[in-house]
Amino acid sequence: MIIDKLENIENYASLNPLFAQAIDFLRSHDLHALEVGKTELKGKDLFVNVAQTKTKAKEDAKLETHRDFIDIQIPLSGTEIMGYTAAKDCLPADAPYHAEKDITFFEGLAESYLEVKPGMFAIFFPQDGHAPGITPDGVKKVIVKVKA
Repeated sequence: MIIDKLENIENYASLNPLFAQAIDFLRSHDLHALEVGKTELKGKDLFVNVAQTKTKAKEDAKLETHRDFIDIQIPLSGTEIMGYTAAKDCLPADAPYHAEKDITFFEGLAESYLEVKPGMFAIFFPQDGHAPGITPDGVKKVIVKVKA
């Protein structure tokens, strides 16, 4: 997991062959003007989801992991709390994987919680269990899905 300011995102371009294209999209578009929905950048290997989340408490945020994709999550309209637990520590260990949505949901609360404010981003790799979307009011956010 990585959390940093959006102004530093170029520092992470070498972590994945598709990150440079994702970063170019983020730099060349007004993220606040993007409509809710999905935009493909490179077929099914790289796409952007713009979402408007609803109010969610820690107890309602399920830990999740992805096998095939890396998430770059960027809150736009407010602070988002994101839970973190290493995937190897998520329970139950035999939680079902949903291949069509590339997601596994786990039980219980995250081990730690971090504030990600507008102007920041979080990157979650397949080894990172994360519980996103914790906000008192909901947030508009960009989620870049990058083939791992």
